[in-house]
Amino acid sequence: MPIKIQNGLPAKQQLEHENIFVMDESRALAQDIRPLKVLIVNLMPLKENTERDLLRCLSNSPLQTDISFLQLESHISKHTSPLHMAQFYKTFGEIRKKKFDGMIITGAPVETIPFEQVDYWEEITKVMDWGDSHVTSTLYICWGAQAGLYHHYGIRKELLPSKLSGVYRHRVMNRKEPLVRGFDDYFYAPHSRYTEACQSQIREDARLKILADSREAGIYIIMAEEGKKIFVMGHPEYDRMTLHNEYVRDLDKGIGPDLPVHYYPNDDPTQRPVLSWRSHANILYANWLNYYVYQITPYILTDDPTDS
Repeated sequence: MPIKIQNGLPAKQQLEHENIFVMDESRALAQDIRPLKVLIVNLMPLKENTERDLLRCLSNSPLQTDISFLQLESHISKHTSPLHMAQFYKTFGEIRKKKFDGMIITGAPVETIPFEQVDYWEEITKVMDWGDSHVTSTLYICWGAQAGLYHHYGIRKELLPSKLSGVYRHRVMNRKEPLVRGFDDYFYAPHSRYTEACQSQIREDARLKILADSREAGIYIIMAEEGKKIFVMGHPEYDRMTLHNEYVRDLDKGIGPDLPVHYYPNDDPTQRPVLSWRSHANILYANWLNYYVYQITPYILTDDPTDS
């Protein structure tokens, strides 16, 4: 089924070029169907790239989804035009009385900053808390996952010796959970981060269930509250060239980054990277939408006009 997006969203043309079925608002109005309402809190700097990557993953499901994007009022995006933000993004004040079937909170390039010193920390924690009563299931990605684990469960963040960047092998830890249904015993996923949520704290917390991990990259998927909160420590939504673009960016900045591991053929950055993780990314998002959103959410979402 298609994903429903706003008229004019630039990602639509790119996704259609990849033979992905997307539907704008005009066409959706002609259909008598109750789509899942999914809110994406996009904290990534290159917002249009992240929009395209997440919409690609969400499109690989038989469920129709109605996508809304949220921006934080306490932070001004420096890498996306104000016109794009004004046209396609809502603020928390505009949506706080609404209810959603699902919410995605993305990663953000603020890993080395203490959580409380991030300029939008107060606002993003309000969004997380609001999600407890207004969202059926929330999917937290990378920094968003670290922030969610810290805010909800007190799991501290730890600085890694060097940036974890590359495509890593993972293993399924708990096959009984529908989130990993259809996964191979071992699968691949990209990571790009300088920090990690404390693994010993996660393993000792009975409220948290580990569904997948990696010998090199550590814990990967964590579930809490029977799937109301799901934390993914990597970037399964990344496109083929995203890690390459980050590597080139850091080279240009003079950071001297290491090559992303298990990414370039023969570790040669002049060669086209091998795309080895998309099928499992698609399964992950499809399973989340089906088993933790669609199967749980009420048929009628009743917004709360008294919510303040």
